[in-house]
Amino acid sequence: MMKRLLTLLCIFVLCTACTSKNAPEKSAPAKTQHVQQTAPAAPKPQNATAVAKHLSTLASRVPKVNGATAIVFGNVAIVGIDVDAKLDRSRVGTIKYSVTEALHKDPQGARALVTADADIVQRLREMNEEIMRGRPISGFAKELADIAGRIIPQAPARNPNQR
Repeated sequence: MMKRLLTLLCIFVLCTACTSKNAPEKSAPAKTQHVQQTAPAAPKPQNATAVAKHLSTLASRVPKVNGATAIVFGNVAIVGIDVDAKLDRSRVGTIKYSVTEALHKDPQGARALVTADADIVQRLREMNEEIMRGRPISGFAKELADIAGRIIPQAPARNPNQR
C-alpha cells in the first residue's frame, strides 16, 4: 500500500512539474491585433444601365478590343465587342474568349453573352442610344431574345430514350 501511495505521489509531482514548464509565462498583456476582412462583400444591386456600362468597360480593357457596348436585361447581359475587321476568325474567337473570361470573373458579368458580329454590335449600340433617350428596355425584349438566339445556337432536344 505504501508503494502505491509513493508511486502515485511521484506521478503527481512529475505531472505537476511538466505542466508548469509548459504553462505560458506571465508577461505583458497581448496587444490587440486588427485583421482586415478578407471575404468578398456581396455585390450591391445596381440598375441595368450602370451594370451595362461596367461590363462594357471591362470588355474594352481586353487587348485588341477597340470598344464595347452592353445591354442588361434581367440577369442576362449581351456584350458586343468591336475588333479589327482584318483579324482572322480564329483570332476573333480568342479575343471573344478572353472577354468572356474577364466578364465571368466579375459577379455582374457571370451571365454575359459576348459577340463580335458587326451587325449585332451595331444594333446593340443603336438600342443603347434609344435606351439613353428614355425608351424602355422592355420594348426590345423580342429583339434581344433573337440576338441571344443568334449568339447561342440551339441544340436539339435530347431524346430521353437515347444514351
